[in-house]
Amino acid sequence: MSAVDYPNSELLIAGVWRQGADNATYEVSNPATGRVIGKTAQVGAGDLDEVAAAAWTGFLAWRDVPAHDRSLKLRAAAQRLRDQANQIGHVITLEQGKPLTEAVGEVLTSADVIDWCAEEAKRTYGRVIPPRNPQARQMVLREPIGPVLAITPWNFPMLQAARKLSSALAAGCSVILMGSRNTPATPALLIQAFVEAGIGANAVQVISGDPQAVSERLIADPHVRKVTFTGSTEVGKRIAALAGQHMKPATMELGGHAPVLIFDDADLDRAIPELVGFKFMNAGQVCASPTRLLVQAGIHKRFVEKWTEAARQIVVGDGLAAGTGMGPLVSDARKNAVDSLIEEAASCGSPVVRERAGDLPRLGSFLAPTLLTDVPPHARIMNEEPFGPVAAVFRFETADEAIAEANRLSYGLCAYAYTGELSLANRITREVEAGSVSVNHINVALPEVPFGGIRDSGYGSEGGAETTEPYLVTKFVSML
Repeated sequence: MSAVDYPNSELLIAGVWRQGADNATYEVSNPATGRVIGKTAQVGAGDLDEVAAAAWTGFLAWRDVPAHDRSLKLRAAAQRLRDQANQIGHVITLEQGKPLTEAVGEVLTSADVIDWCAEEAKRTYGRVIPPRNPQARQMVLREPIGPVLAITPWNFPMLQAARKLSSALAAGCSVILMGSRNTPATPALLIQAFVEAGIGANAVQVISGDPQAVSERLIADPHVRKVTFTGSTEVGKRIAALAGQHMKPATMELGGHAPVLIFDDADLDRAIPELVGFKFMNAGQVCASPTRLLVQAGIHKRFVEKWTEAARQIVVGDGLAAGTGMGPLVSDARKNAVDSLIEEAASCGSPVVRERAGDLPRLGSFLAPTLLTDVPPHARIMNEEPFGPVAAVFRFETADEAIAEANRLSYGLCAYAYTGELSLANRITREVEAGSVSVNHINVALPEVPFGGIRDSGYGSEGGAETTEPYLVTKFVSML
């Protein structure tokens, strides 16, 4: 594969790379140019029974592979990704838009996640319970839950899929992976690495198609025993409700609207580069992105000035161009959605800061890094996840006011704070309601730590020592 090739993806069903039963395809576009770059196969309704049956066959074989051997195969898959990181990175940039350095970094981080899960495959421990009857033997076993339907998004098309795929495989489950229609080639390349590493042919399958039709059919199938989804809160609620109808356990990693509590004693020389870099990574299309900047009054003016100066250094352009710091949004639809939030905030009287080093590219789904200052709490952007390169500043006076604003929304994925006062930092970690809280730095979603939200940001964790937990069931065994 050359640096500019884009693969026309096929489906992997029952060990065979092929088109769907009705030979349907759809086009994939490069968000930096708006041009069609390829086609991908679309799964048909007639394929889904075969997909589910193959997943069950694959599960029966894969669950009996010793944990040590599963671990070795996962490690081999991780190494294949490292060997192909540059080529796969180009594909990610072509279909998703992020700068090439970010795309290659995503591949390498995915390999680290797989390595972590490979080790956790050997640690799905049970326990022995002392019996009341001395002649009895009582044990608790942890067993794989069964075939997993994993539905993954476009913003991190490799990393999010790798988290779910490697966690489930480590536990002994088979996986049906369905990525986004915006980024179909990346999940296919990920699955290809696992196939080349020797994962059983039916243990992994990859499909692409209409999310609603596929979800409704496969979640209802008795062969599918678990659902894991990363995406918007709106869609996640529908998936969770559908899983509940069929008593299928689900892991939901949903949207966020992360607050950053920045107090008067914050070290802005440290905070600004971290926050600006994280905010505009992947054009702000990150569920953990800092979006509500809650800034104490005494530092407000200096914060806005330093943020603006840092943000205007970002070069916006095609992710494959040298020096690009931020690429396009994934589509015009996403660009328009973010623009509407900015316009509505401006209509509420919020000043819009769009300082930048140069003009935006003429073609593609580009937006400039944007800051909204003095945003009232009723503005839509203070209540709806923007999922784009825009942040909103809210001025506060007291810690009570900041914590109340941080907890006001129903989201609860990530939160951040910057303060030099230890007692205040401890209070924030106790009182701010989120699945992850980082103080004086950005530290979330690493392979070795759990990641997940509360309330409308979902339930269940991925990563860390908990990474296989959602894919295991507990069995009590008593023998006399």
